[in-house]
Order: sequence, then C-alpha cells, then structure tokens
Amino acid sequence: MSDHPTIIDRFLARTVLRCIPQRVTPNQVTMVRFLTTPIVLYLLLVEEYQWGLLLFLLVASTDAIDGALARTRNQITDWGRLYDPLADKLLIGSVVFAVVVRELDMVLGLSIVSVEVVIIGLAWYGRAHGRVVQANAWGKVKMWLQVIGVALLLLGLAFGVPEVFPVSQASFVLAIIFALVSLVTYGI
Repeated sequence: MSDHPTIIDRFLARTVLRCIPQRVTPNQVTMVRFLTTPIVLYLLLVEEYQWGLLLFLLVASTDAIDGALARTRNQITDWGRLYDPLADKLLIGSVVFAVVVRELDMVLGLSIVSVEVVIIGLAWYGRAHGRVVQANAWGKVKMWLQVIGVALLLLGLAFGVPEVFPVSQASFVLAIIFALVSLVTYGI
C-alpha cells in the first residue's frame, strides 16, 4: 500500500478517526488487534457465534482504522508495516482453524492458513535481508474477502442460516486467488 491516504482513509478521517484521540497511535490499534484475537478465538471455540461474530467484526475493522490513522496522521512506521499484516493473519488464521476447518471445509481452511504462513515467512525473510515488506492492494482485497467469508460463516452458524455457507466458501476461494497474486507481487 502507498504511504499516501486513500479515498477510504479520507472518509474514515472525516468520520470514525475523529473519535480517536490524537495520542492513540496506529501501532496501539494494531496491538489491540493482537490482544483481542484470543478472545475472538475463545468465543468461537465455545460456539458463542453471535458474540464471536460481533467481536470478530470489531477486531477486523481495526485493520482499516490503524492503516487510515497511520496514513492520515503521518505515523507510518516499519513496525506497523510488518506487524499490522501479521495481526491480520493471526486473526484470520485462528478463526479459520477454529471454525472454517471444523464447519466448512478442511482443505479450504488449510489452504488459507498455508498461504498466510508463506506470506508471513516471506515478509520475515525480506526483513532479515533489509527489506520492509508491506501490505499491497492485492493483500488488502484478500484480507477483506477473508473477513467477508468469516462473517458470512459466523452469521450462518449464529442464526442458523446455512444458505450463506456457499457464498462464504466462494469468498475464501477468491481470497486464496488474491493471496497468490499478492505473493507474486511482493517481489521478494
């Protein structure tokens, strides 16, 4: 992603970000995502899908918030470039293990997690060789397709609407495609 604010960043700056005090940094928001992911995971493991869905959506939304904060407040850091995507992958990966593998499709779930592990490995490899690998547009689309897939799956589980499962599955398949394109475009 570019260091320049996007249209979405500017929209968030005029709405949601106004509610966030100036002393709150993007990296702090990323840390909140790291710290709340285990709570989301717990709720899903004990099959509290309604609460899990609500908290998952709140935690996933911090991905847009920390990025918009960083770009609109000129607070982009190498730490954020590395750990923001890692926080996303931890959230998605743990939810995939907790729910997708169990409720939807084991092969699909393992494919999602495998691609995420490769992306993390390449980012760490790049960092070890003096490169800071940051999220790109393909990876952002992939992340939001995963969020949609998880949200639909949890919605179906929480409210007994299995008709959304095929749409959830299709969202995950598209996410895998975007992940592969993202891998190619990282250029490590």
